Amino acid sequence: MGGVRVHEPEADLENPTLVEGFPGVGLVGKIATDHLIDRLDMRHYASVDCEGLPQIGVYRGGDRTARPPVRLYVSEEHDLLALQSDAPIRSEAVDSVADCLTGWIVSHDVTPLYLSGLPAERETEDRPDLYGITTGNAAERLEATDIPIPPEDGVVTGPTGALLNRAALENYGSLSFVVECNPQFPDPEAASVLLDDGIAPVADLSVDVEDLLDRAEEIRSKREQLAQQMQAVGQEESSQAQPLRMYQ
Repeated sequence: MGGVRVHEPEADLENPTLVEGFPGVGLVGKIATDHLIDRLDMRHYASVDCEGLPQIGVYRGGDRTARPPVRLYVSEEHDLLALQSDAPIRSEAVDSVADCLTGWIVSHDVTPLYLSGLPAERETEDRPDLYGITTGNAAERLEATDIPIPPEDGVVTGPTGALLNRAALENYGSLSFVVECNPQFPDPEAASVLLDDGIAPVADLSVDVEDLLDRAEEIRSKREQLAQQMQAVGQEESSQAQPLRMYQ
């Protein structure tokens, strides 16, 4: 049986928010989530073992510990969970992974925050635009912020789109941020906007993104191969937002 395998010790959470970091266009959600886990020193809390996930072990340089490719981290201080993923999800596994995670999210009264990039051409000095959408009763959490409504119709694809689809079908509260990003390369600048203008105010966090921006070239270099993988797979595997007219 697959699912979410929680490790000891259990976490003491009241009304947790889950930040989702599946790889997608520009790797914006992954870069933002990885940075959040690092800056808040979040603890590895659970391993995700949903049907269809890659059966691989992941290890880090300078660390002997091998872990599954999709994991949950926790910060009890911030009432926060974060999903970290080190591998793309195959198109045939998207539905089962979304169902598996949604079941756990709903049963644990977690408010998910889904992240996706919107491919856009912009000048280097332009700050990427960020938009917020919601399902269920989560709209009030965005009303207290300055995050704008999307200006045109659109869709979210890939694992993030499947999770958002389940939230809409089941009408439970979820938040989703869509940020303009580079469609070809890892985009740390867009990830910093997700953190600074979206995740931080909604989850009541203070997250330093200066290091993320200072290390932008290093991050691009390290993540370029994964970004190329995501570009090579179809839209069913790569989480991204796009105008509805392009999908029809």
